Amino acid sequence: MDLGPLLEQAMMLMLTGMVVVFVFLSILIFLVRQLERFGDPLPPAAANAAAQPKAQAAPDASQPSSDVIAAITVAVQQYRQRHR
Repeated sequence: MDLGPLLEQAMMLMLTGMVVVFVFLSILIFLVRQLERFGDPLPPAAANAAAQPKAQAAPDASQPSSDVIAAITVAVQQYRQRHR
């Protein structure tokens, strides 16, 4: 059994696979960069409107409301009563 031809075939298969992956990824990167030119996220009028500050300050979304806190408190108490 000669190992040389098997190693040569394995090397060609590996190189072919690497070249195919490289070409595929190169084409994919090229197409994504071309699509960036067409994909303007906001039209100029919407970009100006989004850049202007709002007159009303929105409520702080990081702080839960008192209703949510009360619901969580009741749920925790019920859980603790069931698992004692």
